[in-house]
Amino acid sequence: MSALTEDGKKATAEIAARHGVSPGAAEALLFALVQGQGTQAQFNHPELGGMGQWSQGGMTMVGDMFNNALKAQVDGLCADLSALLQQSGTFQRPAASQSQSQSHGTSLFVSGGAASSAWPEELGAPSSQGAQNNMRYAVFPATRRLAIELNGKVEVYDTADHQISGVGQQQSGDQSLTFTSQHGLVRLADLKKVASGAAEAEAPEPEAEAPAAQPEAPITPSAPMAEQSAQPTPPTSAAPAPADSDTIIALIEKLAALKANGILTDAEFEAKKAELLARL
Repeated sequence: MSALTEDGKKATAEIAARHGVSPGAAEALLFALVQGQGTQAQFNHPELGGMGQWSQGGMTMVGDMFNNALKAQVDGLCADLSALLQQSGTFQRPAASQSQSQSHGTSLFVSGGAASSAWPEELGAPSSQGAQNNMRYAVFPATRRLAIELNGKVEVYDTADHQISGVGQQQSGDQSLTFTSQHGLVRLADLKKVASGAAEAEAPEPEAEAPAAQPEAPITPSAPMAEQSAQPTPPTSAAPAPADSDTIIALIEKLAALKANGILTDAEFEAKKAELLARL
């Protein structure tokens, strides 16, 4: 976890000891909180009951759903780590001269916010961003995108299921860019390139001309309807998250009742529970 300063590591370790977990578990949860802007986190760690989520002032979910003691432990741990994120000096903020002199890669991890308007609006708000020489980057967990700007050209990558917690760069340029996720160290070259900023800006224009070029065919209204129905999908996918969480919890409780009555086996219950939690 090279993105943490020594003071950040010490503070995280003290919080971990206070709540009875390892420093590694606390750091994993800390980076999950960074991606959630410090107010929510989705995590997957064996010491924290496996897969779960936390929301400030809301509910806490853990893999062992009936373990209330574990829920309280995770809630207290998240609250303290969230408060730590508000303090300065937790993360490294290296200058460009520092990153040039190091041959093993340096952390570029900084909190998102300033200059976020320079990125394509469709990517949303970055959880973290940084710069080094003529390269800038920003992480967008909500849309699962990593944007890289090199020499004025923006390229966008699909981060898939990676939860980015730190970014580093060797001396040789953007192709040696690496980041840390829950799966370990991942190279930029391993990610699928989605589009550049210029390509995304021009893409809507030809689509707007297609319906106008086919006014003669009586069946053509179905094509614009399909396009219109596809466009509202991105905003609605992020909005109903709280309602889905309540629904999923209710379904898991029903599955637990079925298991208690002997209708479901333990294996079937665990499989269904993992499937429902994955939707969060």
